[in-house]
Amino acid sequence: MNKLYFVFLVCMYSISATAQDAKTLLDQVSKKVRSYDNIVLDFKYALKNTSENINQETRGDVSLKGEKYVLNMMGTTQLYDGKKLYTIIHEDEEINVASQNAGDEDSFTPSKMMTFYESGYNYKMDIKQNVKGRTIQFVKLIPISPKDDVQEILLGIDDQTNHIYKMIRKQKNGTQITITVSSMKTNQPLSETLFVFDKNKYSGYYINDLD
Repeated sequence: MNKLYFVFLVCMYSISATAQDAKTLLDQVSKKVRSYDNIVLDFKYALKNTSENINQETRGDVSLKGEKYVLNMMGTTQLYDGKKLYTIIHEDEEINVASQNAGDEDSFTPSKMMTFYESGYNYKMDIKQNVKGRTIQFVKLIPISPKDDVQEILLGIDDQTNHIYKMIRKQKNGTQITITVSSMKTNQPLSETLFVFDKNKYSGYYINDLD
């Protein structure tokens, strides 16, 4: 057998094997996430773009139940009840209301943060790191569509829990968004009204219906 052809076959087998390993790991993460009734996350959010001299860091929290979520970040609350998205801007005492299709493939919502990788990407195993005694295995995801604004995404997965610890989203315009999970709680005793918008809580706020 031609040596060059043999090397080519070995390389192709190696690529196929690492892709399969990555798929197996992501399938385990997806299965774990979908087994929970709800998830409550505290996280750190960082946005950087060196060419634009942008460097922002903040903290946030989100409660997830199926497609529904409540996200608090940068003085704004987003509440999605499964049909309507309420964006509550506390400083301006303003609420924007709009319909949202949770199944829209182009939208990246908090409810998709733990499962967005299930379609639209090629993937392979990347580096493994020790973070404060935890083994974090990174998986690299590359969008299948060349029209995607994203260049690549790195998902850091805790080897022991199969939970996502970190997501690094690199965009073609040079922007890098990093979300690091500070704490993750599951199957919490959440109030039945948590994902229900109650305008009585926002007396004096201007409500802007965008539909």
